[in-house]
Amino acid sequence: MYNVDDIRKDFPIFCDTINGKPNVYLDTAASAQKPECVINRMCETYRHTYANVHRGGYFLSEHITFEYEKARENIAHFINARNKSEIIFTRNATESINLVAATWAQTYLKANDEILISEAEHHANLIPWQIIAQKCAAQLKVFKLGDDGSFIWEEFEKALTDKVKLLSVTAMSNVLGTIYPVKQMCAAAHKKGATVLVDACQYAVHEQIDVQNIDCDFLAFSGHKLYGPTGIGILYGKQEILEALPPYQTGGDMVDHVSYHKTTFAEPPARFEAGTPACVQAIGLSEAIDYVKNIGLDHIKKHEEQLIKYFIERSKDSKGFKLISKNINQGGVFAFDFNGIHPQDLAFVLFHEGVAIRVGHHCAEPFVNRLGYTSLPRVSFGLYTNFKDIDTFFEILEKARRFF
Repeated sequence: MYNVDDIRKDFPIFCDTINGKPNVYLDTAASAQKPECVINRMCETYRHTYANVHRGGYFLSEHITFEYEKARENIAHFINARNKSEIIFTRNATESINLVAATWAQTYLKANDEILISEAEHHANLIPWQIIAQKCAAQLKVFKLGDDGSFIWEEFEKALTDKVKLLSVTAMSNVLGTIYPVKQMCAAAHKKGATVLVDACQYAVHEQIDVQNIDCDFLAFSGHKLYGPTGIGILYGKQEILEALPPYQTGGDMVDHVSYHKTTFAEPPARFEAGTPACVQAIGLSEAIDYVKNIGLDHIKKHEEQLIKYFIERSKDSKGFKLISKNINQGGVFAFDFNGIHPQDLAFVLFHEGVAIRVGHHCAEPFVNRLGYTSLPRVSFGLYTNFKDIDTFFEILEKARRFF
């Protein structure tokens, strides 16, 4: 049985107060808090078993290499990759997407090819394609969403022409929490001969990922949003695609043979992991995934569905509260407008009462502008969020309404 009060005890940060008030953390979409087991696992590695991975002919190096590759295997299993060689460790999802842009896109895109994205994309899934389009003389196309950020199949289908060689889309909006039908989008894109990259940064926190079921060619997510450490990201790529790609960066550990005149490169994933890797962070992410799996993804999802329902019901009783998205297929991320109060002013009031929210364009400036705003406040849930957090949020909103 899911007991959120017991779960919160696993997160040491909730023992602290903010301005003398309980810590109401409603910004998991930006970065999740870390359970004690992840913190301890990383500290223990640094204290007792740290060394550099690969090729060290001694116990510490062999041990951490085993744990590092075991983490890769665990992550492959978590997203149902065919094997661990399809998992590349990066610094974050932004680097994962840039890796695809620098390798696949620059290898295969040519003049007048089209790259297709949605209006809802994070800057990390927009700017790389702007730059690549310029370099390759390709065209970047953006398909329309509804005024509330909802997916419109007809708009997607209209934009998906035979010229589209790459579809790169988010599985879940980091602004609105809207979940998009990426499996169906992949199928449609593949029929047109396009390659597909899925940005699963938000999706990985709220839904079970199955890359074989989705049938995407690439998928990216960050460790820090999934209760793991910063400095570690994941790029999944189909084995046959990765094997055909050139390196992203060059240096140590990504080579097969080096001479003064010629270098041959290692097979994936080593080919894409130049230099000393974030091995302790990878081990920390694996521990976070074990933590999530031990709680049970089904239990977490059910808890979140209850939070979403409760939040929406509470919002109806809050005078002047406007949810930007009213989509049925929704994760625990909500952008809103409140009585026209400037988001920064609202965040200031909430902060003084110990409530953490995010404000701004959420690294999706064109999308927020498309929705009719320059800045929006946003709340987002984690597996540790409880009903009291939501109650406190709306109580402080009422104080803000009276104040302004």
